[in-house]
Amino acid sequence: MPLWVQLRCGLEPRTLAALTVVLIAASVFAAYHFWTGRPQTVRAPVREMPAAVAAPTAAAVPTAAAVPTGVPASARPSGVVVVDVAGKVRRPGIQRLPFGSRVVDALNAAGGSRPGADTTGLNRARVLADGEQIVVGATTSPPAAGAAGAAGNAAGPGSPGGPGGSGGPSGPISLNAATVDQLDTLPGVGPVLAQHIIDYRIRHGGFRSVDELRQVNGIGNRRFTDLRPLVQP
Repeated sequence: MPLWVQLRCGLEPRTLAALTVVLIAASVFAAYHFWTGRPQTVRAPVREMPAAVAAPTAAAVPTAAAVPTGVPASARPSGVVVVDVAGKVRRPGIQRLPFGSRVVDALNAAGGSRPGADTTGLNRARVLADGEQIVVGATTSPPAAGAAGAAGNAAGPGSPGGPGGSGGPSGPISLNAATVDQLDTLPGVGPVLAQHIIDYRIRHGGFRSVDELRQVNGIGNRRFTDLRPLVQP
């Protein structure tokens, strides 16, 4: 007889029942894993739009992405900038404009510039800042002719700085009373050497003779010879 028949016939009923239970349990376990591991259709999640991100309207406040740089943060919470439009416009005064407006918007809100007003100095594309003032047609008036004439008369002929002045001293200069400007008029004496003379006078309580001029820093024998007939103590 074949071997499998012998084995089948030789099994005890208890052993055969145990094998049957094991086979049934294995079949159930395999069926469960097959069922749970099968591919399933998954629906894509529906993206809900938040209430804050609604379709923009004409009166909507600009978002942070549309906020231009360099604009004070004080105007951002309310979405309004307050500017003062002055000068040659039809309706000068305070204007309240939406945040992000430009100079051209402020001019339009003020009724536009008056005929003949010069607006070349205005950057009409610039973004407005809260609290600023826009002046239209402001010009700088030239100095009055009377002021120029007075300045010319003050430096007229005969004065030390005038075109007709001699520019030099009319007599010996006192070393103990001369100023830096007066000493500067001497030949070979500039502002630095004139200050050295003043410093020596202060340290030594004045000049007692013209010969003391030799002791001033920067005055040699040749320069002293040129200055001696032009100065006095």
